Amino acid sequence: MKLYQLHTKQKLPISQKDAWDFLSNPSNLKIITPDYMGFNILSNQDKKMYSGQIIHYKVTPVLGIKTTWVTEITHVKEGEYFVDEQRFGPYSLWHHKHFIIPTSEGVIMEDIIDYKIPMGILGQLANPIIVKKKLKEIFTYRYLKLEELFGKVTNKSPELTFKSF
Repeated sequence: MKLYQLHTKQKLPISQKDAWDFLSNPSNLKIITPDYMGFNILSNQDKKMYSGQIIHYKVTPVLGIKTTWVTEITHVKEGEYFVDEQRFGPYSLWHHKHFIIPTSEGVIMEDIIDYKIPMGILGQLANPIIVKKKLKEIFTYRYLKLEELFGKVTNKSPELTFKSF
């Protein structure tokens, strides 16, 4: 079994409260997801985030194949972090931690995603060719979209780090 990790950091010139208000609102996920993915939230987008919240999505990540994705918000510390975990969807494991860290310039948004791909050795072969490439594309889009919405602190490119265990 291979476990993979994506780690991202982004500085934004906004307050911790503004960052939290945007990121903890499930309906804003559509705004920071590439349009070609056909991202559509089917349930619980109109509720303030809480532990135990189940969110149901439809998404088209590759080759026009529509996929159902169900996540649960498992941990929430108001203004500081939340964790979502896949309950049903394309991954064998998806555990996504979202942190908002205040700084003198605004905030650092940090994401740590631990994921596992199904289908054994085929999944391991697909990670560098398809999955890792797609995640990099999605999080680069997200990085640029958040800069467009809120401004930028530096001229640095996205900090995306991948590991496998």
